Amino acid sequence: MQGNRRLHLDKPARYRIEVQGRLDESWSSSFDNMAITVEHDGDGASITTLSGTVADQVALHGLLARIRDLGLPLLSVQRIEQE
Repeated sequence: MQGNRRLHLDKPARYRIEVQGRLDESWSSSFDNMAITVEHDGDGASITTLSGTVADQVALHGLLARIRDLGLPLLSVQRIEQE
């Protein structure tokens, strides 16, 4: 924790999650209606980004479990500060 920032684990927060592999927009409902975008790295491999608001830490862990269950390698999880 930096400065006076305090995490509230039971409150909604915005996240950006990157995985290796391709998920199209039809997966959005399986991931709590997060926005899904796909890009390609320098080698042409697909990188999928899920971004949006997650209800709380329990919901975040549920999303991460779904990613694990699909066998998608997790590249990053970033909490996005709200303005």
